[in-house]
Amino acid sequence: MAVNYWLVKSEPSTYSWNQFEIEKETVWDGIRNFAARNHLRAMKKGDLCFFYHSNEGLCIVGIAKVAKESFQDPTSEDKNWVAVGLVPYKKLKTPLTLQDIREDQRLASMVLLKNSRLSVQPVTAKEAAIIADLGGVKLA
Repeated sequence: MAVNYWLVKSEPSTYSWNQFEIEKETVWDGIRNFAARNHLRAMKKGDLCFFYHSNEGLCIVGIAKVAKESFQDPTSEDKNWVAVGLVPYKKLKTPLTLQDIREDQRLASMVLLKNSRLSVQPVTAKEAAIIADLGGVKLA
């Protein structure tokens, strides 16, 4: 089964990687953007998500694994909004800053650089391998 890669964003003051590691699982909910929602719907169990601290920190700090595929978002009664279940997978040994990403030409096509406001976005397998390498971890 092929693994797909994603990037999910959270402001650390709202929900940080450290809090995620303590809780050992979370429901990724509250997404109210149609493109981001479609990415949540496309996530499959076992897919990997780079956890990005937005606004404060501006860096990828860890990798989460999709534990539960899309389901009705518990924060909305509107059936159009979905959530996924995530569990921590690996913390990056070296957080990868937005500046690091911008400066690495191999990552120049990342959605993060093209559509920085999108809170859930796809990451290519090539980009995922580069991010993991720069972060000091292995994907598998």
